Amino acid sequence: MACFLVLQLARLGDLVQTRRLLLGLARQTDVAGGAVHLAVDHSLTALARQLYPFAVVHGLPAHGRPGEAGEAAVAHVLDARQVFAALAAIPFDQVFCLNFSPMGMAVAAMFPPETQRGYRQWAGQMDKDSLLRLVFRLTRDRRGGGLNLADIWAHLADVPLAPDAVNPPAHGDGGGLGLALAGRMARRSLPPEILAPLVRTLFRATGGRRLVLFGTASQAPEARALLRHLDAPERKACLDLTGKTDLPGLLAALQGLDRLLTPDTGAMHLAAFCGVPVTALFLSSAWCHETGPYGVGHQVWQAMTPCAPCLEAAPCDRELACRRPFADPGLPRLFAGSTKVAPPAGLVGYATDCDALGAVCRPLCGEDPTRERREIFRAFVARRLTGAAADGTDVALGQELAQLQYMETDWALPPTGRPTEGEW
Repeated sequence: MACFLVLQLARLGDLVQTRRLLLGLARQTDVAGGAVHLAVDHSLTALARQLYPFAVVHGLPAHGRPGEAGEAAVAHVLDARQVFAALAAIPFDQVFCLNFSPMGMAVAAMFPPETQRGYRQWAGQMDKDSLLRLVFRLTRDRRGGGLNLADIWAHLADVPLAPDAVNPPAHGDGGGLGLALAGRMARRSLPPEILAPLVRTLFRATGGRRLVLFGTASQAPEARALLRHLDAPERKACLDLTGKTDLPGLLAALQGLDRLLTPDTGAMHLAAFCGVPVTALFLSSAWCHETGPYGVGHQVWQAMTPCAPCLEAAPCDRELACRRPFADPGLPRLFAGSTKVAPPAGLVGYATDCDALGAVCRPLCGEDPTRERREIFRAFVARRLTGAAADGTDVALGQELAQLQYMETDWALPPTGRPTEGEW
């Protein structure tokens, strides 16, 4: 028997990106018997049960409710005491805490340190798996890095699922074009006047049958602004669902689309989950090699301006330069499949795929100045996680990377009580 608990207490996109880890754990329980438990924020409970019907889902007050503070927030947590007690009573073989949050650390503290993976409590202090410690060091150079978040979490398990078994290959199903207007980070999205030409092109490319807009109620004005920039055929074929679906409804509405045009959003990850082809627009702090759509057959257009990817919390002093390549008049022709147009400077087109390590974005067009560094990075990480040889990469540069990033504490004997199984 094998019993696992995964604490995924972040938002929608993170829940979907946990699929590789959860499916891998479920496969272990299929062989040995047991169960996979998944703890999520209350707001995601219904969707989590749809996405992962094999898991026992527990809802926790991981995020505050709108307008909730003080005694109301405390009461919200106290109401979950039965859930905490139920989890504490289960003898989990492994507990995966995927987010560094007060709630996650509090739940992790209920279990022996030797069972914990990811973020964990050891001797009353916050600690991280050696994999997470190394990844944090490596991602100081985000432009030279390329490890999908889903694969980081998956490799916390002893037996990760094969990457190509996570999401179905992308395949349109006649339902028209979907458009996710924006995500939680405003700078990662395009304004209507830049977005409209791309929407018109993909609308025609998907047969001109249907255009479905997705977003929150607060994004309804953006939907109306976009429609003013579109032509009569798109407006006539438009179904505006902004603010009209809950999360299970969003999942249902995405299924069967021919394509989803989207920035880095939870809707993007749901579409890839369903096998809907994605055309993703990555700019500002979004970096497709970290959080791009998972699986085979998606397209990503990544802003590769010198300042990208930036830190979302820092103000932009470059007047959102990463948006400019998306406004180039030649880009819609590239979206239509033209091979006679060069991509705008500062923009790279990628096709998504899988390799031995996990999800990978392979450049199709545009100048990718960090490709060599990223390939060395992936070969370095793959050799340590999968044993795959670093064919085609500079071994000396990989050794230099190891010397720069490994610390003595990564190989020295750990203190008594710190788990060693699965460390590398």
